[in-house]
Amino acid sequence: MRYLFVFLVLISSLFSMEFYAKLEPINNYSVKSAVSGKVIYTNDEIEGKFANNSIVVKIDSEVNEVELKQSLNKLESINQMIDIQQKNYERLLKISSKSGFEKDTQKLNVINLESSKADMLIKIATLKDTIKNKKLMEKNNYIYNIAVEKDDYVNPGTLLYEAKDLSKGKLEIYVPIADVDTIKTKTIYIDDEKTDLKINKIYDVADSKHISSYKCEIIINNPKTFSRLVKIEFK
Repeated sequence: MRYLFVFLVLISSLFSMEFYAKLEPINNYSVKSAVSGKVIYTNDEIEGKFANNSIVVKIDSEVNEVELKQSLNKLESINQMIDIQQKNYERLLKISSKSGFEKDTQKLNVINLESSKADMLIKIATLKDTIKNKKLMEKNNYIYNIAVEKDDYVNPGTLLYEAKDLSKGKLEIYVPIADVDTIKTKTIYIDDEKTDLKINKIYDVADSKHISSYKCEIIINNPKTFSRLVKIEFK
């Protein structure tokens, strides 16, 4: 009986796998500028805190807003011109004494105005997108770092700030390929405590650094602390 017990302990130890990983936020965001412009506002008070539908960085958009207003006025004028020219064309069609050339010329007037309208709609959409991209807001993420200051000039691709989603934590470990099927059936222990956690994702391609292992991801809801080393066991 004693030998059987020792044998079972040995078997259990063979199938208990231990790993260590740093608990990281489930998502990290590096927010870069999509436009060029001068920084006119940075919310330094929110750095190191959670956002609450807060503006983090604002880039000067005054000229864009004036241009947008004028473009909307031009669009209204174009619509009025199209309406007038279309009615004139419809009248010409009813006048038999008017030549085909005159009617075609009037039709071309309508077509040219429709083309101008399409160009103006594209310009308005572009301006709205530019203005939107100059006012960077965060709903509820943790603002880790604001990388620019007021009066800085930024170009597309310039890092503006970094944010983190702290609603969940993520553990990443690298498991030998041969053991992947085994750990799927095991219970996960975190820092020697039994949990009901499951493997969230297994990347079925060998890692470029850990060439004989697959990366496995474990998600933890509402962790209290981050960036700490965690012991992970599969038993």
